[in-house]
Amino acid sequence: MIAAFSVTPLGMGEEVAEAVAAAVRVVRASGLPNRTDAMFTSIEGDWDEVMAVIKEAIEAVKPYASRVSTVIKIDDRAGVTDGLTRKVESLERHLAG
Repeated sequence: MIAAFSVTPLGMGEEVAEAVAAAVRVVRASGLPNRTDAMFTSIEGDWDEVMAVIKEAIEAVKPYASRVSTVIKIDDRAGVTDGLTRKVESLERHLAG
């Protein structure tokens, strides 16, 4: 499965990069395939692995704020591996053609 998620500390004002960096460090340390962009971090693995990493990422943000908002979008498709790369490659082929 691929999960795209965003963890936002609330009540910190506009500068949340330090808190978000704590969450992204957790994802990168997990060893699971992942990508981070300006809005979301995507991570790929089986359900239990991915959800455990997301939970740990949320916990990593809690020292920065007493309230944390999380948005998660999940693509759970059996038999697919390397979906993070393959989906983008397919899109790029269509854009080029």
